[in-house]
Amino acid sequence: SSGINAEYGENGHGHNYKVEVRVKGKVDAQTGMVIDLAILKREIQSVIEQVDHKFLDKDVPFFADRPSTVENICIFFWEQLETRLPGGVRMNKVKVYETDKNVAAYKG
Repeated sequence: SSGINAEYGENGHGHNYKVEVRVKGKVDAQTGMVIDLAILKREIQSVIEQVDHKFLDKDVPFFADRPSTVENICIFFWEQLETRLPGGVRMNKVKVYETDKNVAAYKG
């Protein structure tokens, strides 16, 4: 999981989000991993950089025509990450926490 600090809405108030990403695929016999976690963390970080400390509704093109809800943030992460994963590794689930009680998950 990783963190994001973003602003949204007419009042521009910020939120700190927590993002969890799950992937699936076959375990490589040589490495014992589905994906090297360093690679996964690097790709997640590159997506975080697109939204971290940004006004989502104005600064991130994905949110130009849809509200920056936790549900849509899940979809944004899914769409950004699914094209960056190495062959044989697929997205399984993205979960975004706005608070401990306000959580959304997306499974494609």
